[in-house]
Amino acid sequence: MDRNSATGLFLISALLLVYLFFFSPKKTDEKAAGKTPPATTAAAQPGATPTAPTALAPEAALDTTAGAAKDVTLANENLTVTFSTRGGRVTAVRMNKYKTFFGKPLDLFDAKSARMDTKFRTVDGKTIKFSDLNFQAVPSQTAGGSTLTFSAPVAGGSIVQTYSLPANSFELKYDLRLLGLERTVAQEPLTFTFVDQVRQTEQDLKQNRNHTTINHYLAAGDQGALAEASEKPEEYKAAGPVKWAAHKHDFFVAGFIADQQPFAGGAFNSDVNLADSTTIKTLNSTLTIPVAEVEQGRGQYRFFFGPNSFNLLKAVTPEFDRNVYLGWGLFRWVNRFVVLPVFHFLEQFISSYGVIIALLVLLIKLVTWPLTYKTYESQARMKVLKPEIDQLKEKYGDDQTKVQQETMKLYQEFGVSPLSGCVPTLLTLPILFAMFQFFPNAIELRQQSFLWAKDLSSYDVFIKLPFYVKWYGDHVSMFTLMMTASTLLMTWQSNQTNTAMQGPMKTYSYLMPIIFLFVLNSFAAGLTWYYFVSNVITFAQQAITKTFVDDTKIRAQLDANKIKNKDKKPSGLQGRIAEAMKAAQEREAQARKKS
Repeated sequence: MDRNSATGLFLISALLLVYLFFFSPKKTDEKAAGKTPPATTAAAQPGATPTAPTALAPEAALDTTAGAAKDVTLANENLTVTFSTRGGRVTAVRMNKYKTFFGKPLDLFDAKSARMDTKFRTVDGKTIKFSDLNFQAVPSQTAGGSTLTFSAPVAGGSIVQTYSLPANSFELKYDLRLLGLERTVAQEPLTFTFVDQVRQTEQDLKQNRNHTTINHYLAAGDQGALAEASEKPEEYKAAGPVKWAAHKHDFFVAGFIADQQPFAGGAFNSDVNLADSTTIKTLNSTLTIPVAEVEQGRGQYRFFFGPNSFNLLKAVTPEFDRNVYLGWGLFRWVNRFVVLPVFHFLEQFISSYGVIIALLVLLIKLVTWPLTYKTYESQARMKVLKPEIDQLKEKYGDDQTKVQQETMKLYQEFGVSPLSGCVPTLLTLPILFAMFQFFPNAIELRQQSFLWAKDLSSYDVFIKLPFYVKWYGDHVSMFTLMMTASTLLMTWQSNQTNTAMQGPMKTYSYLMPIIFLFVLNSFAAGLTWYYFVSNVITFAQQAITKTFVDDTKIRAQLDANKIKNKDKKPSGLQGRIAEAMKAAQEREAQARKKS
């Protein structure tokens, strides 16, 4: 590795570190653990602490006008949704096909951790909350799913809420109507609130918290989100109508979507109490529902309770797939149109996700091989020019400005660009940064084991330390150690073949892998496994590429370039660099004269 390549490595590493600290933190999983209850069954929700769990037959009805609140459920193979007759509202949602990292049933939320409610004002200034009313529940079943209708008498009219859960779906349809209340309800929007105290479901509490947020989409076409990794209260008030809002829980999402007219407005906030180990983050959404819609029977909405799977979410409603964080700008494009399609194609034929990642690396390396070849060829040209560069160093001694100036002239004479080895590497950076967002956010990798790693979407724990090391953690990630060791070996091999690397720059080349040993110890095991495999394939690429690069032929080509460029003046970037170095040398000479 010569000086110019080292400079390029320094810039790339600096960019990567900035990205890690400031931007990182973003198919349905049919293989997830857990038993699926029979489709469209009704059962009590264990986590909802019901007063009197009741299983409803299709023709049954609950008289809740005077009695205590009761819990009723709708269920299909994906969801078990629990409702309370007090308010006729959703109180708990269980993901039937998923477990927490700790092996427990995965409740997206329950009556202890979350609360939904709706309220409106009357013309005489009173506030009526749904949670203050007892509703009668009437279930029904069809071939396509199951339905639950709640009704409650109010001021000579009634409130009717109808929930429909299709079979094999993660969506809960919701129809809200105010019947006979036109002269009672004030002509101002109803207010829907959802307070959600999110609990830890994944191995890494910090990642679980930092990936939890509220996303929203305005009717005007703007998508936004509260800051994920912030440890301070975050809030946002929508300036216009809102099409949907979603509480994103790392790998799962609870969303509320307006099917016809959008919500009139919305306000969202999140709060974190680092001392609370029970609640990792508290999310609070408030959406206003146009009163005309529910009075005229057009109050049609949908809840989405499901996994944060890109292919599933993109079919829900426009921009709902934004709940899967795939990076920003170009990096999101790479993940969406390159990495995800290849990944999903491979998983149709291969069950091991560790093997899929290895094949993904191989495919990417094959596609980028021309760029790798250009980098190696550039290093070979710099190696051939080493004798001339050594002569310049010996001739000008400690005058580094003069050495650099004459070196640029030498490059111009032989037709060599000092940046030619860096540009191909820079072109691969979008893939590099895209991977940092793909692996921690891909639900496809959640709880997928490989070798000793229990979950490729989180860090692997090869050894659990009895103490905590700052900047490192309380565990040893073997994939990170393997990646670091292979990177150090590559660096050593490069320094042996490129003896132009001298002094501090040579030391720096070994420092970066050590830094990443600490930085990546708590990153997703899929990512560090990816980079270890990438290093192994790079070794093979270098060995193969070396057989095509002949130093004798390169020397002959450079000598021919020297004759061709004998009277040619520097131009372009090299010319500007040469002029800048010349000006710096003149300023330095003047400074020496004055002193």
